[in-house]
Amino acid sequence: MKKILIYILITAILVLLSTISVRAESISGASATIKKDVENGYDFRVENLRKFLDKYNSPLAIYAQEFIAYADINGLDYRLVPSITGVESTFGKHIPYDSFNAYGWANGEYSFVSWEDSIAHVSEVLKTSYIDKGAPTIAKIAKRYAPPSSTWGGNVSFFVNKIDTLPLNFDII
Repeated sequence: MKKILIYILITAILVLLSTISVRAESISGASATIKKDVENGYDFRVENLRKFLDKYNSPLAIYAQEFIAYADINGLDYRLVPSITGVESTFGKHIPYDSFNAYGWANGEYSFVSWEDSIAHVSEVLKTSYIDKGAPTIAKIAKRYAPPSSTWGGNVSFFVNKIDTLPLNFDII
């Protein structure tokens, strides 16, 4: 009987210790640095995004590092800008010639200098002109970015979740 009680007690302690919850945002920085191997400088988000974009044969796949860097600089969920490219241009495959405009920016009439320029610009404007001005979720961004579409926000959210299902410290969805 004593052995059974000890076994139950040890099991209960182990169960309690294994269920201690840790919120990702308490140990992650902007755009889920919880997925970074700091010692080796490896960011799992880059490879995750690159593989995702490769599945769509996207010309943006080689710019995965830039998407992550500009998301971190602007405090964005790293999945947001690439997801917009999915909705607006099938991840950069259907754009006006030589425009680097995978975002439907200015209804496709705007041309950027390069892919990196476009990623930097769109990331910064999403932060300063949308999120910082009262549109912190995809649904609220959609009302300004793509009116009067009733599907844009849902489609962006779909790709956000396809890129990575890990809930991050952003309430973007």
